Order: sequence, then C-alpha cells, then structure tokens
Amino acid sequence: MQSLLRTIYDDVKPLVGQGKVADYIPALASVDPNQFGIAIFSNKGELYQIGDAEVPFSIQSISKVFSLTLAIKHYGEGMWQRVGREPSGLPFNSLVQLEYENGVPRNPFINAGALVISDMNQSRFASPHYAMSEFVRRISGNPELKTDLKVADSEYEFRHRNAAMAHLMKSNGNFENDVEEVLKSYFANCALRMSCVDLAKAFNFLANKGFCSISNEQVLSEQEARQVNALMATSGMYDEAGSFAFQVGLPGKSGVGGGVVAIVPNRFSVCVWSPALNKVGNSTAGVAALESMTKHIGWSVY
Repeated sequence: MQSLLRTIYDDVKPLVGQGKVADYIPALASVDPNQFGIAIFSNKGELYQIGDAEVPFSIQSISKVFSLTLAIKHYGEGMWQRVGREPSGLPFNSLVQLEYENGVPRNPFINAGALVISDMNQSRFASPHYAMSEFVRRISGNPELKTDLKVADSEYEFRHRNAAMAHLMKSNGNFENDVEEVLKSYFANCALRMSCVDLAKAFNFLANKGFCSISNEQVLSEQEARQVNALMATSGMYDEAGSFAFQVGLPGKSGVGGGVVAIVPNRFSVCVWSPALNKVGNSTAGVAALESMTKHIGWSVY
C-alpha cells in the first residue's frame, strides 16, 4: 500500500498547484496551493500516508457527511420528508431548483440540503456544533481537533446566499430554527480543521458497515452506512459527481478546502488533499490521485 501511495504521488505531482484556491472565502485565499497529501486507513486499522497528510486544513463541505450522520442517528427515515436523495444537476449553491421544488432541497450535500440538516441538528442539540465536534473527535481518535474561527467568521460575513436559501425554505415551512443561529453552526462545522489522516480515520465507519474501530461503536447501521455511501456516490462531488463515478467509481465527498474523501467498501477509507481547485470546486490533484488509485488497484463499486 505504501508503494501504491508513492506511485500515485509520482503520477499526480505535476498537477499539484494547478487550479485556484477558494478565494471567494477570504480566509482561504491565502492557503499555499502547492501542498499535497494522501492517507489511507484500512478496516484492519492500518494507516498509510504520504506527503502533507498530517497538515490540518479546512474541511468545508466534507463536514456535511458528519452532519448527515448525526441527523440519521436521531431522525432516521423521517428526515427524508424534508430533504431529497436525488442529484441536483445544478451548482451546489443554486436557488433556482429550491424555489421550483417548494423549498425541499434535492439532496443533503448541496448547500440548501446541508442547511436543512443543520436545522434538524439545531432542533436536536443544545449546542449542535459542540455535538458534531465531539462526535468527529471521537471517531477520528483526535481529541485536539479545532474549528478555525477566522474561517468561520469569514464565511458568516459573506453568508447572504446561504441565508437566502434558508429564508426561502423557511417561507415554505421547511426550516424550524432561527436562520442566523443555524448559519453560525453550519459555518463552524465547515471550518473544522482536520488532516488527511484525521479524515481517513473518521470516515472509516463508512467502509466498515457503519462500525468505527477507533471509538469501538456502531455509528450507523449497515444499511444506513450503505445509504450514505450511495448519496456520496451520486451527489458528493458537486457537478462532477457523474464524471467522478465514471473515472474513479467510488463514493466520494469533496470540500472547497481542497480535501476529497473516498470509500472503498469493506476495505479502506482514503483522504486526499491539495488546495488548488478545478472549475467545479474540487481539488485538481485530489481527483486525479483517486483516479490513479483506482486505476492501479482495479477496485470500483460498479
């Protein structure tokens, strides 16, 4: 496996730094784009890593999977009355589809869907960001994980489009809590700083039928874990979900901080990070690294 990581590293090294960092979030604009790391965590507890795999970064939309997991644990099947399970086919921050479909977002990974999930968790927890932080620290085995308050404040300052989505959903009866409070929790979750090693460990329960070997707990049932993987496969990579399925063939979730997590069911979880993004907001080198990985190992869920 370590040899595989070296091969992947050599394959994609020329792509590192190609693209642009997420400068529409001012606090992320200064991140050095010439960084690259990979970590793999197997269901047997083996860790493999290369490059900048221990450098913490802003996980951004990768946090949506953790929020969804918490909501599933507490709401179960009933939650799907408020958010769909279909790919959107439109940009992740689009308002058009949301209005057309009466305030019910297409899936939990576009921004509107993630805001509904955050609203559910706001109703369930006295401090939803604290609940999620503690959950992620537990399943990653890293009690030192922290939120980058500068990034959270920066995103909140430029919150207007997300606020518009939340108010539109509220006008349709699909938002229960104070919009500003939910937005603060949502941005704090996005601003969690984790490394590739942290994320590979934290996502391993999705490769292991819902069981987290680090915290020794059944995080989700086997069926629920399978459902989250299916949502990642169809909707986890913004407008590149179809291309990612075609080229990589694994459930994946990206964030504009440059991280991409992927699941090889029953085998391992992997996280790749490189901050320079392609035109749809996914890590240029990260997506290429996962394509290289599946090419070399010949594994796909399809």
